Amino acid sequence: MHGIKRAALLILLLIAALVILVFVLENQQSLAFSFLGWVTPQVPASVFVVVALIVGLSVGPLMALLFRRDGAVSRRQ
Repeated sequence: MHGIKRAALLILLLIAALVILVFVLENQQSLAFSFLGWVTPQVPASVFVVVALIVGLSVGPLMALLFRRDGAVSRRQ
């Protein structure tokens, strides 16, 4: 059973990587964002989306760790 779960996870990760690769290859038009006077250099649109994806995938687990740690401290008291 453990091997089936591992294989399914591997397949899902490969599909996600393939979808991201296709997205990057299809969105090569250059653009620049401007926010509060700060302007980014012209880079492909996919760079902004992939960076947002990476930040989002990083922030979620970090927030979970912070809230889990706070909950463990309050339970001890």
